[in-house]
Amino acid sequence: MLKLIKDGVLEVLFPKVCSVCGLQLSKDEHFVCSRCLNGKFEEAFHTDKISTSGVLLPEGILLQHALWNFDKGGYLQELLHQLKYHRLTGVGVDIGRQLGKSMLQNPRFTEGIKNKKVCLLPVPLHPRKRRMRGYNQAFHIAKGVAEVTNLHILGKEVVVRNRNTRTQTGFSLEKRRRNMQDAFEVKESDKVKEALTVIIDDVFTTGATTFELSGTLNKEGCAEIMIATVAQA
Repeated sequence: MLKLIKDGVLEVLFPKVCSVCGLQLSKDEHFVCSRCLNGKFEEAFHTDKISTSGVLLPEGILLQHALWNFDKGGYLQELLHQLKYHRLTGVGVDIGRQLGKSMLQNPRFTEGIKNKKVCLLPVPLHPRKRRMRGYNQAFHIAKGVAEVTNLHILGKEVVVRNRNTRTQTGFSLEKRRRNMQDAFEVKESDKVKEALTVIIDDVFTTGATTFELSGTLNKEGCAEIMIATVAQA
């Protein structure tokens, strides 16, 4: 009873507000309101495309799926910045749920995972960057996706990032590829062998990161790969 009273008082004094629009959240909402999740950002998903960004996918990658188009200097960029640098991990789970819902609306995804061993792989962070940031934003997005799709998230020990690569903002495509070369290593190949692995990340730009990770997985016997991100730039 005391807890209910305390929670009620806190709700009145410090109401929870949406991380995007600042309006008060309902009891069923967490960090981003349903109005923003369903109507604030430009959708990227089209049912008839194997790649929402239009890039040519390397062999072994069945699908590249993004939820929204990136808006440089806009609300989505600010939201992803909050997730990545301000420890608002709940934002990641919220938008991950939204990503999961859009994945389930994509027939290429639902048909592709039928009768297969499927797992979610958040793009790994280098241990040094993980210590500095305190968490991996891709993992929290994957948590939201897992809630909606009921797919298993691979543990962070299965695939690791061996090289602490530089931030790729402003890099050309070739420089991005060189920066990511040999950045990942599969430590427990039995977890990905003959599996369909869905790589989860925040933003898909040129594909340099996810394509390098895909190549590493392929060498370890991963059967097929999909890429799912919140945004595409």
